[in-house]
Amino acid sequence: MYFCPMSIVKAKKSLGQHFLKDQNIARKIIDSLLPVTAEVLEIGPGMGVLTRHLLEQGIFAVKAIDIDQESIAYLHNEFPSYHDRIIFGDFLKTDLSAWYSAPLSVIGNLPYNISSQIFFRIIENHQLVRQVVCMIQKEVAERITATHGNKTYGILSVFLQTFYNIEYLFTVSEKVFDPPPKVKSAVIRLTRNAREHLECDENLFFRIVKAGFNQRRKTLRNSLRQILPPGFTSDELSLRPEQLSVEDFIRLTSEIGAFQQKI
Repeated sequence: MYFCPMSIVKAKKSLGQHFLKDQNIARKIIDSLLPVTAEVLEIGPGMGVLTRHLLEQGIFAVKAIDIDQESIAYLHNEFPSYHDRIIFGDFLKTDLSAWYSAPLSVIGNLPYNISSQIFFRIIENHQLVRQVVCMIQKEVAERITATHGNKTYGILSVFLQTFYNIEYLFTVSEKVFDPPPKVKSAVIRLTRNAREHLECDENLFFRIVKAGFNQRRKTLRNSLRQILPPGFTSDELSLRPEQLSVEDFIRLTSEIGAFQQKI
């Protein structure tokens, strides 16, 4: 059994790095990746614990991207045959459409400090990204998987659930990392749903969801005041944003858009 010598690359607090050291958890994460695409992009491979198992499976075309030059140098040495597929770069600034013409899956132990930003980039690329298997902070995982009516339901919940079916797979102890984080982690899987496009103005939809949850303690009538056209009414405006499902937000956006066109 291979054990990664964790002293070789020093985890950097500024990059939110916590290196997974449990091989059983690593295999469990890889086994959660469904063969829905041939291409797989790993975000933040670190010292390659997931990368190694991905390559050993031999069924995926794997790329890995990391912003840490020390990690990249280590991985190039560990996997010399995949030198050109282990890339120094920032996922948040990467144009996936320049890399991929076919759908891909994303996997990774995501840095806690930028996990939300990574998910927003995935939402922007939802036509390309068909699946995501990732380990994130447990609290964030619970927020993303929350359904409407739950206090943890929010912007990311709505945006991700608009385009993906989301499963909370399992909880991970802080003890399996070096250094151990102060919180528990969780592995979730996002699988692209059947919705190819929204039945409303997509930009307006995003504005409405953001405006609603940015003032989540207010009713939508108050939080959407700057967006609503004069004279528009709806029963849903008396509700708070966490009370609306994805379908409710889509329908409300469609109604507002149709009303705007009439005036």
